[in-house]
Amino acid sequence: MELQQFEGFTPVDGGVCAAKGFLANGVCCGLSHKALPGEEEKPKEDKPKKNDLAMIYAENPCSAAAVYTTNKVKGAPILVTKAHLENGMAQAVIVNSVNANTCNPDGVEKALKMCSLAAEGLKLQPSDIVVASTGVIGQVLPIEPIEQAIPALVEGLTSDGNNRAMEAIMTTDTRPKQLAVEFKIGDTVCRMGGMLKGSGMIHPNMATTLTFITTDAAIAPAMLQQALSDVVKQTLNRVSVDGDTSTNDMVCVMASGKAGNPTIKKNDANYETLKKALYIVMMNLARMMARDGEGATKLITCICTKAASEQTAETVAKSVITSSLFKTAMFGEDANWGRILCAIGYADAEFNINKVSVDIASAAGSIAVCREGVGVEFSEETAKTVLSEEEIEILISLNEGEAGAIAWGCDLTYDYVKINGDYRS
Repeated sequence: MELQQFEGFTPVDGGVCAAKGFLANGVCCGLSHKALPGEEEKPKEDKPKKNDLAMIYAENPCSAAAVYTTNKVKGAPILVTKAHLENGMAQAVIVNSVNANTCNPDGVEKALKMCSLAAEGLKLQPSDIVVASTGVIGQVLPIEPIEQAIPALVEGLTSDGNNRAMEAIMTTDTRPKQLAVEFKIGDTVCRMGGMLKGSGMIHPNMATTLTFITTDAAIAPAMLQQALSDVVKQTLNRVSVDGDTSTNDMVCVMASGKAGNPTIKKNDANYETLKKALYIVMMNLARMMARDGEGATKLITCICTKAASEQTAETVAKSVITSSLFKTAMFGEDANWGRILCAIGYADAEFNINKVSVDIASAAGSIAVCREGVGVEFSEETAKTVLSEEEIEILISLNEGEAGAIAWGCDLTYDYVKINGDYRS
């Protein structure tokens, strides 16, 4: 899928290592070889070797900000990271896949141990470390493989280690999700890059993923937190794969200041530039996540326009992309527009359904399916051609105002059930 590009923001390689001052690495410490409770240990050769432990390291202390899941059940790493980021500063991230370290009696102890191990290897303080985990919920996290892997993880940190780190945070993801952009704040060239894992247990209820973003722009922690909190509402909070909000969701941003721009301390033009860069990175990562939904074959973008308010437009767009009946119709390439109108109709927002228009579009063309709340004739053959594309757009006009919003989702396929019916194996 193509990146959504904006003038003045140039895509560059490197992901989380694109910005000055950041190194990364990923290693296989063997968490995937550990047996489930009641099982015999599986020989290592029976399972493919995949990186399962990642680190991002900044050469100097960074302004840092984060947002977290709204699920009442929260992974132990989130509790520890929240405490560590109270001062708005961080210098490294350690994250494992395979095991979520959630709902365990020793979860906080293990998360703190991961921080202390990383800090010892990097010669930092444990409070300088952001910790995250993703994987199966409710299984005790074995700390020994992580402890044994720390020396290699630290020694292998490089300015091109983003791909190794990306692999380490993937679970059911079928493709890596990372990008970076270069832009100017005043006359200073800056970079921002990010990586994201997320394929299932994805729902627009903050934050739907593990996402790590780095920038070499200089910005005060409070302003970085403000930018992240605002942008996440328009990006990752508008993605849904399956209606389930994870227990371990986290988005973390670190700013090294290595680019050398005057530190952003207020809401001015420089702040807006950085915020736009953050939007571009997070919006593209959101699209990547939706396209890689578990078992998905299509990226679905729902664009709601001419609403009385952005909130109304957002609510309507989310309602459509979270409808299971609509999602299955998209998998079947069936222009069953009644399912779209049904989802619009039960959205928790006030508008006149008799003013609503709906079109379905893709690279193969577009068709009008509804005008003023009533279906219009269209060619089923043309509709099939439009829906055969990998990226589909649902265009909704409420015809009541000037506000709009975008939400992203995917189709619902047989493979989603297969993946999640056998997730722990």
